[in-house]
Amino acid sequence: MPFDPEARGYSVEHRLPAVHALHVAELVGRWNFSADELLAELGLSRAELSRPAAYLPLATFERVMLRACALTGEPGLGFHLGLKMRISAYGYLGFAAMTAADLRGALELACRFAPTQTSAIGLRMEREDAWAALVIEERASLGAVREAVLLALAVGLTRIGSSITGQELHGFVDFAFPKPAYFARFAALVPARVRFSMPSHRLLFDARLLDLPLLLSDPAALRLAREQCERELEELRDRESLSTRLRSQLLRPEGGHRSLEELAKHSRSSVRTLERKLRAQGTSYSELLEQARHSAALELLRTDLGIEAVAARLGYSDAANFARAFRRWTGRSPSAHRAAASAPVLRRAKPIRGGK
Repeated sequence: MPFDPEARGYSVEHRLPAVHALHVAELVGRWNFSADELLAELGLSRAELSRPAAYLPLATFERVMLRACALTGEPGLGFHLGLKMRISAYGYLGFAAMTAADLRGALELACRFAPTQTSAIGLRMEREDAWAALVIEERASLGAVREAVLLALAVGLTRIGSSITGQELHGFVDFAFPKPAYFARFAALVPARVRFSMPSHRLLFDARLLDLPLLLSDPAALRLAREQCERELEELRDRESLSTRLRSQLLRPEGGHRSLEELAKHSRSSVRTLERKLRAQGTSYSELLEQARHSAALELLRTDLGIEAVAARLGYSDAANFARAFRRWTGRSPSAHRAAASAPVLRRAKPIRGGK
């Protein structure tokens, strides 16, 4: 049966750097499988994945991960991938972060320029009292590889943080999904305490660690790398301006959503022309609506609106339909998400000091 990215909720705009798939291909060598053995069946090659600035649709990366899991019989490949991650995998963004003055500067760069790596995942910083947190936001469905991708990213970021500062960064690594059965085999490999079924995916640490100087800090190199990141971000914005503008117009302030016909009229375009432009950008009206509802739902659930009221505001016919959609996005019900998000996790945590 052909693999249909659209049917899985993906779009071409949601992608990852191809080098991550190359790392998966190299990883299967630990189980005595060659990279070519993994990639050939998927119509990929190491040369293709090694090209500078090469990207893969999320759907293709999912196929690589699922094929690797089937070959190796290892459900925890995301952990292996995170332990293997190097800052060089992030191109100019990695180079800019590596040459920043301190950890704060590196994380600010990561948050600002994360869109140059993928539109499926975002990063943001939060502060509360003596704590700082790097929050990992899901901005698209990660499909069957959600757990593996988030584990790889969070574990990889902790490893990168240690490598650029020269010391282990103790704290917490939180995931919003339940604890995997295989986790016990990897728990000792992460210096931070890993927690599951939390309100969000994040790295939580003592805010004083933000002032740690980086080993390879270089103002001149940072300036050059940052300029390149700015150019990449500007090019990305030019490509995504249409979908971003439409997504912001989809939901009505009073509740419900605008139809494709209404958006076309507002854009002074025909429905057919608007659909063609969206297809050219690798997306569609239905996917933009899904993204807009997902984002708005997370915000509305922070208010005191009832679940039925939130569903109505987003244009769902009833709370059950909204609950099914929300579970598809996050893996939990709206009420469970609200309950978890209301827990005062930051204030309950005990202070943790950096260093070995």
